[in-house]
Amino acid sequence: MNILMVGVGYVGLVTAACFAEMGHQVICLDIDEAKINNLRQGIIPIYEPGLSELVERNQTAGRLTFTSNYEQAVPQASLCFIAVPTPSHPDGSCDLSFVFQVARQLANLMDSSKIIITKSTVPVGTAQRLQQEINAILMTRGVDFSADIVSNPEFLKEGCALQDCMKPDRIVLGVTNPHSEKILRDLYATFTINHDRILVMDPLSAEMTKYAANAMLATRISFMNELSTLCERTGANINNVRIGIGSDHRIGLQFLYAGAGYGGSCFPKDLRALLALAKTYEVDLPILEAVEQINEQQKQILSQKVISFFQPDGGVQGKTIALWGLSFKPDTDDMREAASLVVIDNLLSQGATLRLYDPIAMTNAKKLFKHCNNLIFCHDEYDAATGADAIVLITEWKQFRTIDFSKIASLVKEKIVFDGRNQYQPQEMHKKGFLYFCIGIPSSSLKTPEIACI
Repeated sequence: MNILMVGVGYVGLVTAACFAEMGHQVICLDIDEAKINNLRQGIIPIYEPGLSELVERNQTAGRLTFTSNYEQAVPQASLCFIAVPTPSHPDGSCDLSFVFQVARQLANLMDSSKIIITKSTVPVGTAQRLQQEINAILMTRGVDFSADIVSNPEFLKEGCALQDCMKPDRIVLGVTNPHSEKILRDLYATFTINHDRILVMDPLSAEMTKYAANAMLATRISFMNELSTLCERTGANINNVRIGIGSDHRIGLQFLYAGAGYGGSCFPKDLRALLALAKTYEVDLPILEAVEQINEQQKQILSQKVISFFQPDGGVQGKTIALWGLSFKPDTDDMREAASLVVIDNLLSQGATLRLYDPIAMTNAKKLFKHCNNLIFCHDEYDAATGADAIVLITEWKQFRTIDFSKIASLVKEKIVFDGRNQYQPQEMHKKGFLYFCIGIPSSSLKTPEIACI
């Protein structure tokens, strides 16, 4: 099939590369000419494991091309995907201006009937509005062909997006036209060869499904983070609680980790958009309001623990703190809404000097904090720990799991670790001579045996 992907951000580029890998002809279009020129030279604007190789292979094969020219690209495609950003307005509502700009361009340039598919995360009712907008333009043009709007939300997780795209657990199609449904079923058939994972529903439900999925996952995270505070006060161990409730097949273990709060480009933005949408319909969503509030509070936890610990010693003024991990999650360079941003701001405001390291996100971090003093960007986790009064682990990168703490002990000024992701075993850290603080485990129980997970 001939496919046009408008928008070569995270979703657009990953999806386009996977379509090309399945043998389709894909044109990627973006109005950012610098980004397009870089992509033509093999320079990928985002970090995603395996993406660079996939793009290069399909470019070389001639199945994946890049352009900023609508006039050239639109007539060639029968399927047009919209995968442009939908940022938040100050009130949390979704800014659809980029989506509608693309829709107008497509409507003004299409020379035959086309299927237009929204991949961007959009509020309920957007497909209907797009259909009306495009129909009005086609009517003004006086043409005898049409466009059919389909909602096809993405469910890609940063860090494993290629796997999610190539082997999806579900593909949601919000479609009303049987012909469009058949075309899209054919498109996705190669992605669901083992068994049919395609869920067909009306566009309104498809749009809501995307928001509902992210809201549910965010709720699970905030639920565990809220419980972690209670666990610390009561003497319970959040890790044991997770195993205990996660063993119930109705609950499961995924997204039940206590930590420093969720971030990224999806959960925070989508939750606020859903709350804003509910407000326009005069519907109260107190659970989701609490989810957002809990997450904002949780992002303060790590820096509060550090500041409270050093308070009897004059606070963190003049102290050197090592920060391990800056991206909002492992296997990405994305720092949007990351917990590290809150930790950095809070500790800097209290006069600390910070030594930062992240395996991938250092370039983005340097851009974000280029005007900040008392920040030192380090070569690796050991460099970051050198001379530190404490280490704060924020992002659970795999390479941080097997740290040589005997080496760390020889580098740091004080053997103190604040673990924002419960990455290490408390008993082991104590045996190595470190003061160890984590999330949801009270200090009084750090030396008690853990429940073994068999």
